[in-house]
Amino acid sequence: MSLFIDLKDDRSEKVHYDYPEYPIYVRRAFLSAYPNYEAPSHWHDDIEFISILSGEMEYNINGEIFSFKSGEGIFVNSRQMHFGYSSQHKECEFICILLHPIMICSSPSIERDFVIPAVQNQSLPYLHLTPSIGWHEQIIEGINLIYTERTTPAAVMKTQSIFSWIWSLLFENMPKQNSIGNAPNNDLSILKDMIGFIQQHFSEKITLPQIANSGSVGQSKCCRLFGTYLNQTPNTYLTIYRLNKSVELLRNSDLSVTEIAFAVGFNGASYYAEAFRKWIGYSPREYRENFR
Repeated sequence: MSLFIDLKDDRSEKVHYDYPEYPIYVRRAFLSAYPNYEAPSHWHDDIEFISILSGEMEYNINGEIFSFKSGEGIFVNSRQMHFGYSSQHKECEFICILLHPIMICSSPSIERDFVIPAVQNQSLPYLHLTPSIGWHEQIIEGINLIYTERTTPAAVMKTQSIFSWIWSLLFENMPKQNSIGNAPNNDLSILKDMIGFIQQHFSEKITLPQIANSGSVGQSKCCRLFGTYLNQTPNTYLTIYRLNKSVELLRNSDLSVTEIAFAVGFNGASYYAEAFRKWIGYSPREYRENFR
């Protein structure tokens, strides 16, 4: 769960791994580090694991929303749209791990027989991990162990070994895929295209017809998909995405508030400052001063 998102050509997230040659990302984080206690919606090829250390978090995966608390965790399969947040602005400390499936594809036969069937299982978009279920508890322990071992000399090999063990538990217990009842969700693919368009062109003037056209749908269906999966209008999503990008500039640049407003696509500093205060409770200048 990254704070800011870079995109690949297919508009999925480009993950910045911890190692140049190994697709491993391991972090311990606080939900309060995200503006308004909400990560941007995103998707990636990597498998995502989260273990809650304290507090609780709400999670949206492909439009399904649930809460999980301290001691619990989550597995998010490849290329699922997801984000974590707290609607009540409550703190949550968690471990987030991203691992590309290639880490456990030690041979073509392993990839064919054990990795691809689980990655492509439409009945397994995610799994809410609870310690009351034995094999769930083992996965949560594995997530925590990867974090504990992340600084050891053989951390990469240990991570690969633990990931293989976790994957074997997922594979042995995953639901069978129903080829009729679990067809690929075309609406979700359309929404991903529209979100990707916003994320690539947020600094430009974007209209609702342009967003709808990027998904090859009409404006009414565009609005319906954003409402169904994200509980937002397309314009609200665009505004919040621009505000998130402005936070990055407030934290990491010396640009003036006016320069930031125009850089992220707002028409003027006054409207930007008003939207920012309404969204996060501070003016941009107050936020910058508090952060620094």
